[in-house]
Amino acid sequence: MSLGPSADARIPLGNSGLAVAPLGWGMWRLAEEGEASPRQRVEAALEAGCTLFDTADVYGYRRGSGFGTAETLFGAVLRAAPRLRDRIVLASKGGIVPPVPYDSSAEHLIAACEASLERLGVECIDLYQIHRPDVLAHPSEVAQALERLRRAGKIRAAGVSNYSAAQFEALAAHLPFALASVQNELSPLAIDPLADGTLDAAMRRGTAVLAWSPLAQGRLAIAPGALADSLRSERVIAELEAIARRDGTSRTAVAYAWIMAHPAHPVPLIGSQNPARIREARNAYTVHLTREDWYRILAAARGMRLP
Repeated sequence: MSLGPSADARIPLGNSGLAVAPLGWGMWRLAEEGEASPRQRVEAALEAGCTLFDTADVYGYRRGSGFGTAETLFGAVLRAAPRLRDRIVLASKGGIVPPVPYDSSAEHLIAACEASLERLGVECIDLYQIHRPDVLAHPSEVAQALERLRRAGKIRAAGVSNYSAAQFEALAAHLPFALASVQNELSPLAIDPLADGTLDAAMRRGTAVLAWSPLAQGRLAIAPGALADSLRSERVIAELEAIARRDGTSRTAVAYAWIMAHPAHPVPLIGSQNPARIREARNAYTVHLTREDWYRILAAARGMRLP
């Protein structure tokens, strides 16, 4: 029996009433120029079956300029094709303020969310996430901002990104509603969430897990032997490649499938801005991972045999 969800499965975002497809699309690089327009990239993500579209106010920022660019570009797509809004779960994030770098004060988060709404051209963001923990903001103040935004109808659900399990618990303790999601880096080369309590806490609470950089900043997509950073990386790539050849698919599809196979049902956020590669991600549903396959990849990622 193959591990992982089917293409028609839906992953609940906590108890928010929202649910998304097992693959999502991220807009970290939407502001980068390419052969495809933002609209073409969005259409490719929809063709791949994605329903969660994840952006952030800081996406597009480069060396003092571009803050808000990704949201503005995506907002232009929604304005040009308003029916798209009904087909997606819209997620955005706030709290990174270069060069501060973080500000999760209630005043800032409320202003940041309102600015995101304006750029996106929508009245409500489905899932609003704190982008990174601000250790100078008391969790009660962060909770106050999220509660006010939700009560005002500006967000439907709230989540966190790059939070530890303990930081998640501290914020959750001050909220009158449950956090819907936690978004952390997770890939066959970034396996900390498997052991640091992130996935265990999510399963205990019924929180959705969103996985950013599921291809390890693209390192898992390059040609075998071309990655010189470590023997560990080459071993992980070799394991992914062996399964890809067996199943007649791409190595990236296997990487997505490996993430999706975990019982926390993490949602990989496709980061590619190439329409063909975005569509190719759908092949993850055709990968037939066994438990032995999954654990071989984990052993390669750990750099040692499992006990």
